[in-house]
Amino acid sequence: MLLAPGDTAALSKTITDADVRQFAALSLDANPLHLDEAYARQARFGQRICHGMLYGALVSAVIGNQLPGPGTIYISQNFQFLKPVFRGDTITATVTVTMVETARRQAVLRTDCHNQHGVLVLAGEARVLLPPATGS
Repeated sequence: MLLAPGDTAALSKTITDADVRQFAALSLDANPLHLDEAYARQARFGQRICHGMLYGALVSAVIGNQLPGPGTIYISQNFQFLKPVFRGDTITATVTVTMVETARRQAVLRTDCHNQHGVLVLAGEARVLLPPATGS
């Protein structure tokens, strides 16, 4: 597969309470903003919010499974968490190639997540090492 600027891939997932609780257990992030309804009602958003890295991980799923795909290795990733995500939200992670450095076997990718209302909740950029079968 030849990789070129503008190539894009995406996946969507509805975030469930079970997802949040499993992520808390795996990550050891038991912040009550994610897990405690009474605590969260008194906080900034008035309800529990999802871990940012939970839906950020959807970006990794797109990169590792679709674009550039299996064998891709992260060099770096930055995220800006722009809006909260709540249980029941459907998040679409989209990865878009912005630059391919063929000689270095690297690519720069725009990484965004939108909720079911089309609101941008996460924006970022990744730099990856390309798997042997891709390039431009």
